[in-house]
Amino acid sequence: GYPMAGHLSKNNYNVTVYNRTNSKAKKWIDEYHGKIVLSPSEGAANADLVITCVGNDKDLREVLEGPNGVLKSIKSETIIIDHTTASANIAKYFYNICKSKNIDFLDAPVSGGQAGAENGKLSIMIGGDENIFNSTKNVLKSYGKNIQLIGNSGSGQLCKMVNQICIAGLVQGLSEGLSFGLKSKLDMNKVLNVISGGAAQSWQLDNRANTMIKNKFDFGFAVDWMRKDLNICFDHSKSINAQLPITEIIYKYYEKIRSNGGGRWDTSSLISLLN
Repeated sequence: GYPMAGHLSKNNYNVTVYNRTNSKAKKWIDEYHGKIVLSPSEGAANADLVITCVGNDKDLREVLEGPNGVLKSIKSETIIIDHTTASANIAKYFYNICKSKNIDFLDAPVSGGQAGAENGKLSIMIGGDENIFNSTKNVLKSYGKNIQLIGNSGSGQLCKMVNQICIAGLVQGLSEGLSFGLKSKLDMNKVLNVISGGAAQSWQLDNRANTMIKNKFDFGFAVDWMRKDLNICFDHSKSINAQLPITEIIYKYYEKIRSNGGGRWDTSSLISLLN
């Protein structure tokens, strides 16, 4: 949320920020132009657009409908855009709650990691009403490069689940390939140069392979957050009878990394289990 709010400020939007860790909000104010408040309710009171980005369903409930939450003060016809990776059920819940109050709600999880947020090149997958999506698209372009309305409420969160399932498999495949190359004593710079132009090319290869072969795992989305996201995927997969056999295996690998103290390592740390 920090760099995303920064892009809004740099694009001359009138930005008010709140963070549950107030020191982070103060640091943001030192870097960007805007206003700081001490509660979500205070921040939402006169806003035309409220943007949230927290950790999970519980956090979203706290920020939106807690004692000092957004819904305590938000005015009619305001739009809420939620960038949290959360469940489709919580998205639909708040969509309906907001509709009853003449407020609009879009679930809009993002992908692209810290680098995508800092560079303003996030992919944003959105669920909600098309007219509301259209009215907010220019704002989202401040930090989004690929912005897509997927469908009705909850669809953005379901799309993010697809994204996380795909990433889990890709990172494990990349980890196994790189480990194989290293143990074969190949020049991995040459290997990466040639396979990056072929069918093995991926965002993960382009952005993580060089750090993976150096056993450096401090480059973005943490294992703890990936485990949270995959649990959301598993919960939904049960309700639709979808099979996720590879994802379930990789979740156990991430659990092993966490138990070894790597919960804050980024998701490319899967390769550490193969060393």
